[in-house]
Amino acid sequence: QMQLVESGGGSVRPGGSLTLSCQGSGDSIGRYSLAWYRQFPGRERVLDREGVARIDRDDFLKYADSVKGRFTITRDDAKNTLYLQMASLKPEDTAMYYCAARDASAIYFHEPTWVTFWGRGTQVTVSS
Repeated sequence: QMQLVESGGGSVRPGGSLTLSCQGSGDSIGRYSLAWYRQFPGRERVLDREGVARIDRDDFLKYADSVKGRFTITRDDAKNTLYLQMASLKPEDTAMYYCAARDASAIYFHEPTWVTFWGRGTQVTVSS
């Protein structure tokens, strides 16, 4: 059973940077397609989670238009860890960020209910 634990969230001013980490245990993250989702305040359902960045099993990368050029997703299989480097942060990036793994060849932004494993999330707040 894969377990995912996020870290690295916090409060930052607009224009700042953060790097989120997602430590996997119980299985190898290399077997999964992985993604970062975020959930905005006031939205409670898994269906409300918005895909931000994904890296599939074959290393295919995709970013949401809202973060393209600012966020970078990477995976370190040796450390069993997924990362999300976030730069030029904006107040609208404020959300709970979740790590996700799907036991399939791809993971899709618009199908959060297809995710196999979720982390518990880490809060990112961008405010002046």
